[in-house]
Amino acid sequence: MIERYTLPAMGNLWTDRYKYQTWLEVEIAVCEAQAELGYIPGDAVEEIKAKANFDPDRILEIEAEVRHDVIAFLTNVNEYVGEPGRYIHLGLTSSDVLDTALSLQLVASLNLILEQLEDFIQALRYRAQEHRYTVMVGRSHGIHAEPITFGFKLAGWLAEVLRGRDRLIRLRQDIAIGKISGAVGTYANIDPKIEALTCQKLGLEPDTASTQVISRDRHADYVQQLALLAASIERFAVEIRNLQRTDVLEVEEYFAKGQKGSSAMPHKRNPIRSERLTGMARIIRSHTVSALENIALWHERDISHSSVERVMLPDVCILTHFMLKEITDLVKNLLVYPENMKRNMNVYGGVIFSQRVLLTLVSKGISRESAYKIVQENAHRAWNTDNGNFKAFISQDERVTGILSPDEIESCFDPQQHLNHLNSIYQRLDI
Repeated sequence: MIERYTLPAMGNLWTDRYKYQTWLEVEIAVCEAQAELGYIPGDAVEEIKAKANFDPDRILEIEAEVRHDVIAFLTNVNEYVGEPGRYIHLGLTSSDVLDTALSLQLVASLNLILEQLEDFIQALRYRAQEHRYTVMVGRSHGIHAEPITFGFKLAGWLAEVLRGRDRLIRLRQDIAIGKISGAVGTYANIDPKIEALTCQKLGLEPDTASTQVISRDRHADYVQQLALLAASIERFAVEIRNLQRTDVLEVEEYFAKGQKGSSAMPHKRNPIRSERLTGMARIIRSHTVSALENIALWHERDISHSSVERVMLPDVCILTHFMLKEITDLVKNLLVYPENMKRNMNVYGGVIFSQRVLLTLVSKGISRESAYKIVQENAHRAWNTDNGNFKAFISQDERVTGILSPDEIESCFDPQQHLNHLNSIYQRLDI
């Protein structure tokens, strides 16, 4: 992933140096397990731990000749360790190291994502609490519907993100899997107890039944869950973009001092962060196809998945982390305009209260069809007339005034009746 969208903490987890460090952690953990079970001398392991090191540039130099990254790594490590290095990688295949170390990277990445997700959750909860009574119009099909509050809208976002957090916590357990079982997963040259002990040292669980690799359904699940979280973030970003449109302007991304929106039009304040989030979600989603295609490897293993994962896994982790930081900052600093919300809610004279008028008429004994016809006629008249006023038209319609008193008509246009039960939703979410 390009530096522009890489935050340092996550970027560090996907450097060559960090990758080689996890490889070394796995190799040393295996050596420790081998020694504890009596397969190799304990003093040799202590010497390995004291001397083991690597040089990323030297590894690349060796790899240019041998054309094998793990062999190049082991060769370089042995340049530091010397004679005890013969016990390193004993009975292992490359994927024992690669896949187990990759799990360490994926878990570390997920921990960062979950940490940032918690910050986002708290931002949503705070802003939802702040705007639990900020009334605005709800929309369906992009058309004005009935009153809601901005806090209620944010509560829906919060509920979705909490589900996402639950999925990621489950995912962290599912991806924390190690494999130290040899060339085709049969433990032909290594004791299964070594795998169990190594995984315990690394905070992983042994794979139930690996081939030469850990099956890629786990990694596909990982990518898909991040894509799902990114899709949720995109939903929020699209909503912000829509609410920031000039003819709506109910919320607006924070516009920093000195920021400029257009090289040509000085008046522009564009929702650039929300648009950026939409684009990033597209990238992460595109990787789900590759992740699914990586599952079908030949027999016990081929390496068609390897080149894909070198690009795909850093990209999805780095971008998801960046997206979470962006959406968190965006929500924390989002400008909210209650007066504009009130203005928009009352266009056409409160036409959004049509259902309440309908139900009130029905409660007085006329048929639903008759009531619907009366209300629809007045609503459409208001909708298609300059300065149309639904409330005024209803108040002048003899078919309505003959049934409803002025106070009963007035009560139909009280937005509070639409909000009476929102507290039950807020309570579910601890808002």
